[in-house]
Amino acid sequence: MSLHPTLQPYADAWTHSIEAISELVQPLVEGEWNRRTPCPGWSVRDVVSHVIGLDCEMLGDPRPIHTLPRDLFHVTNEHQRYMEMQVDVRRHHTAPEMTSELEYTIIRRNRQLRNESRDPGTKVRGPLGTELTLEESMRAHAFDVWVHEQDLRAALGRPGNLDSPGAQVARDVLLAELPNIVAAKANAPRSSAVVFDVHGPVEFLRTIRVDIQGRGTLETAPALGPAATLTLDWETYVRLACGRFTPEAVADRVKTEGDPGLTSAILRNFTVTP
Repeated sequence: MSLHPTLQPYADAWTHSIEAISELVQPLVEGEWNRRTPCPGWSVRDVVSHVIGLDCEMLGDPRPIHTLPRDLFHVTNEHQRYMEMQVDVRRHHTAPEMTSELEYTIIRRNRQLRNESRDPGTKVRGPLGTELTLEESMRAHAFDVWVHEQDLRAALGRPGNLDSPGAQVARDVLLAELPNIVAAKANAPRSSAVVFDVHGPVEFLRTIRVDIQGRGTLETAPALGPAATLTLDWETYVRLACGRFTPEAVADRVKTEGDPGLTSAILRNFTVTP
C-alpha cells in the first residue's frame, strides 16, 4: 500500500461511509430520492449528488458549466453557490443514473487511493480555489461524507454507524473547533473553563480552558468549578455542530449547568459547517 500511514484513517473512513451510502440508496425507488434530509434544502438525491461531486473534484475532474436557478432560497452565499453547482446539475437524474454514477465514482476513487503516493503535506486544490494540504483535504472529505451518510440515514429511517471510522474522524474535527467556539465566538470569561460531557456511541469528556489573553485550548483533564458544563448525547452533538438542529429544537436533550448566558452563547455559535 503506497498510501501514507497518516492518511490511511481518512481513506478507511471515506471507504466505510461511501459504501454505506451506496448500500442505502441502491434499493430506493424513484420517489424516495425526493425525500427531505436534515441538510437544509437538500433531498436524498441532492445529498448523493453532492457526495458524487465532491469525489469527482477529489479526482481532479473539471467542474460542471451550469447556471443555477434564482429560486434556490437555501443558497445565500458564495460557498453555498459553489456547493450547489454539483447538486443542481443532477436534479433531474433518474434513480438508475444516480446509482450508476455513484458506483463508477467509487471505483475511480478507490483506484486513485490505491495509487496515492503523495506526501500528506502536498498542496491540493480545495473549494472556491482555496489551497489545502492533502491531509487536510482527506480529513475534511471523510468528515463530510460521514455527516451526509447520517443525513441519508435520518431521511430514510435507517439509523447506524454513529461509532464508525467516519464518526471518529468527525469527533476529532469537531473537537478542534471547540476552543474557537468557546473563547472567540461565545466570548467566555478569561481564566475560565467550560466542560463538554458527551455520551453515547462516541463518548468523551473535554475541557476548554480560556487563558488570561482570551485564548482557548482543548484539554482532557476535568476542570474543577467550571464556568459552564454541557452534557449531551453524541448524535445531538453532531447534528447541532453541523447545523441540522437548532438549540431550541433539542433543548430537552442538552443539559446545561453554570452561567446560562455563556451556555446559550456557546449553543448559538455551535455550528461549524458552512
